[in-house]
Amino acid sequence: MQPSAAQYAVSRPLYSEDAFANEYQKITRHHKTLLDHVVAYFTCDSKRAKNAALSLFPVIGWMRIYRIKEWLLNDVVSGASTGLVAVLQGLAFSLMASLPASYGLFTAFFPVIVYFFLGTSRHISVGAFPVLSLMVGTVVLRLVPDVGPPANITGLEGLTQDQQRVVVAASVTFLMGIFQLAMGLLQVGFIVMYLSDTLISGFTTAAAVHILVSQLKFVLGLTVESLSGPLSVIYTLKGIFIQITDTNIADLLTSIVIILVVFLVKEVNECFKAKLPVPIPIEVIMTFIACGVSYGFNFKDKYGVEVLGQMQSGYEAPMAPNVEVLQLSAVEAFPMAIVGFAVAFSVAKVYSIKHDYIIDGNQELIAFGVSNIFGASFRSFAASTALSRTAIQESTGGKTQVAGLISAMMAMVVTMWIGFLLEPLPKSVLGALVVVNLKGMLMQFREIPYLLRKDRPDCVVWVVTCIASILLGLDLGLAVGVGVELLTVVFRTQFPRCCVLANIRGTDIYKDRKDYLLTYEPEGVKIFRIPAPIFFANIEFFRGKLVEYVGFNPLRVLRKRNKALRKIKKLLKNGQLEITDKGLLHTSSAPIDESEDESNMEDLDQPTDFQNLPTHVNWNAELPANICVPRVDVHSLILDFAAVSFLDISALKGLKAILREFIRVDVEVYIVACDAYILEKLHSCMFFDDEIKTSIFFLTLHDAMLHILKKHPERVAGNHIYEKDFYHIHHERKGAAYLRNRDMGDVESKL
Repeated sequence: MQPSAAQYAVSRPLYSEDAFANEYQKITRHHKTLLDHVVAYFTCDSKRAKNAALSLFPVIGWMRIYRIKEWLLNDVVSGASTGLVAVLQGLAFSLMASLPASYGLFTAFFPVIVYFFLGTSRHISVGAFPVLSLMVGTVVLRLVPDVGPPANITGLEGLTQDQQRVVVAASVTFLMGIFQLAMGLLQVGFIVMYLSDTLISGFTTAAAVHILVSQLKFVLGLTVESLSGPLSVIYTLKGIFIQITDTNIADLLTSIVIILVVFLVKEVNECFKAKLPVPIPIEVIMTFIACGVSYGFNFKDKYGVEVLGQMQSGYEAPMAPNVEVLQLSAVEAFPMAIVGFAVAFSVAKVYSIKHDYIIDGNQELIAFGVSNIFGASFRSFAASTALSRTAIQESTGGKTQVAGLISAMMAMVVTMWIGFLLEPLPKSVLGALVVVNLKGMLMQFREIPYLLRKDRPDCVVWVVTCIASILLGLDLGLAVGVGVELLTVVFRTQFPRCCVLANIRGTDIYKDRKDYLLTYEPEGVKIFRIPAPIFFANIEFFRGKLVEYVGFNPLRVLRKRNKALRKIKKLLKNGQLEITDKGLLHTSSAPIDESEDESNMEDLDQPTDFQNLPTHVNWNAELPANICVPRVDVHSLILDFAAVSFLDISALKGLKAILREFIRVDVEVYIVACDAYILEKLHSCMFFDDEIKTSIFFLTLHDAMLHILKKHPERVAGNHIYEKDFYHIHHERKGAAYLRNRDMGDVESKL
């Protein structure tokens, strides 16, 4: 083997855990108790009050370093560009929530104002998000359906259908905000970690399918009942195909033109984004053109095209949420809170890394919680962020949330003064804009072949989440996806890939013996590695794999030996055996009584007792009287705990039983690279006794192997020269020819 250019040399004693602890003093650390944490939490001083204020209002931190000359113009340009898109998306996404279009402008204003003060991300564009809009629409349609009476809810009497839907949407948004705020105050922002990228990808792809189906009726100009719940996609498609002959040709042609033009210009923006100072705002341009054409040719009256109609002018007084709606929508509001935060946090994290600043997950929960509570009080619906809108805000030069504030002002201007200009806009235009912006989400289907090749459990999570979300609805689909994801985690930890290790010749490195050719395995030594925590669910799997790899069941061997020992003692007592220099000799020709004493069967699991026996039995030798005991060729077993991060009480008991079984059949067991926390736990749980001693723990795998070879030199077979080299292995620095290990004898060897 050719030595690498970089080498290193180490000469040290062979260390067991006990030897290392005796030589190197460990620092005694004080671990805080629960009471200490409680006292620290409620202790306040001026410094902590200042930090709390800066944490609660991040705007103070970044406004102090705001560079007016360098950043203000960029923020204004970015805010204006983002505001135009936010207005259009607010109108389009409000239709997805089954609300009047003008209420989407409220979502583009109120939550943004609050997030400006409380949010930690400087780049995300807060407002309507299509997936959340669709989830809000599911609740709205369930409580106030298109056909039939609304749910029997106090407070909705005397209101029009649109007003009832606004109350429902605002109430469920309020509850969503309460959930987010509560999670933020309880510091449980980590909950988003349970939503993997794979799960979110499958979920958003399913949401894109729901969005596409929901917009078909606007694109085709059909009057189809909006549905929610399981199989709503199937029933909606059925309704569309039944009425397909009633398609409004004007709506269809308008939608096709919008989709083609916007798609092509977006591709141009993508290809020349490095050269274009600002992406071409094609959605805004096409919207203005569509408004003008619709107004000029009177699409509404001449062609029966459905338009936005009267827009809400100005803002209404704040309202309290409907308590009954809160009770009826709790099941849907919680997944909405999780999805809204997960998407926003994921996008915020990408841009925080790109621009080198820190975001706080718990503060983001508080910011979005308060934003949704405040917005819902003024009749806006669920807010998060939209990927396309955030990309525009960042790519057009936005530096801080001042851009978001400018964007909100744009929405306010439309709401207060120029909203009437959008009244002739066909709803098919908004539907077409939504559809064309689904490209990125729908293209996520391309991940399936990659996941299938690289990680099948992740592929299962993606496919199941997507299919369940399409068929069962987004709320139930998300629950199914999380359940499947947790099952894959359980599967990975409950059935880890265990292996037997072997030494890479000439090194102190140990790898899976199936993966390498030049490996060395001393006879009678097995090195078993389990790359996972050991807990109640996988302790039996661990035991089964260990028995499989060593080639025998120690408990079965122990029982066979104890049965054989009973028989030997009985034969000696009856004079049918005698002891010679060669061992036990069967002298009687009388038939041997094969019947067993069934009393004290529990003694079979106890250590082999050679008391009252004048000689020691060699179990691997041929036994007299046709007594058969399984042969054990392993004298030492090493368990590599380098990847074991924790043990629970059930696993601790199971591990102790396994070690005892091997020790009782004369197999020496060693545990290497054990985490200090696990060792402390073993001590505190009284793991050690007369059979299992602390001396079985070694610092590294190679330390344990050298100890075994030193203890059993006569039992190791193979290449004698190599064994000496292995036994005195060292690490050689470049230029150093030989090193002597002072604790391993006088023989020197070269790596």
